[in-house]
Amino acid sequence: MASLFMLSCKAFLLMILCSSFNHFFFVTSTEFEVGGDGGWVLPKSRNHEMYNQWASQNRFKVDDTVRFKYKKDSVLVVTAEEYDKCHSAHPVFFSNNGATVFKLDKPGLFYFISGIAGHCERGQKMIIKVLEPETAPPQSSKENTTTESSHKSGAVEMAVISSPISVLFMVSFFGVLFI
Repeated sequence: MASLFMLSCKAFLLMILCSSFNHFFFVTSTEFEVGGDGGWVLPKSRNHEMYNQWASQNRFKVDDTVRFKYKKDSVLVVTAEEYDKCHSAHPVFFSNNGATVFKLDKPGLFYFISGIAGHCERGQKMIIKVLEPETAPPQSSKENTTTESSHKSGAVEMAVISSPISVLFMVSFFGVLFI
């Protein structure tokens, strides 16, 4: 009876350990199809916010990708100023292969426009907001404030890293007790 209990405990601890590895060591990302089934096309209606409405219905995080499907068109990643002007002489990124995949590699705003003359002005443009990675909760206003440089120090990152490490340590410790 005691050996059955020990076997059950070991199996349970192994299951927790495996799920901890999966949760903390594998990064997941999502690929989004821009515009859904319609793809990256000139809006047929007077809806100049069609792509921004689509983007606002999704949650983008770092390392996600956006896929643009189109024919006889192009995709440009531009600055905010170039987005407002619907023109870019030197885009950050350019592609015209008909099936462009762009990786959202940092948090913040990404500005996309069509490279075909007149398309951007008619609504073929989009802003994607990539969320900041999840970190420790923000400090309350009663706590000490930190400067930008000290906030980027290893202290906050260490607190985030120490949580999964402590879980793995506890699981290993209890595993040794039952072996």
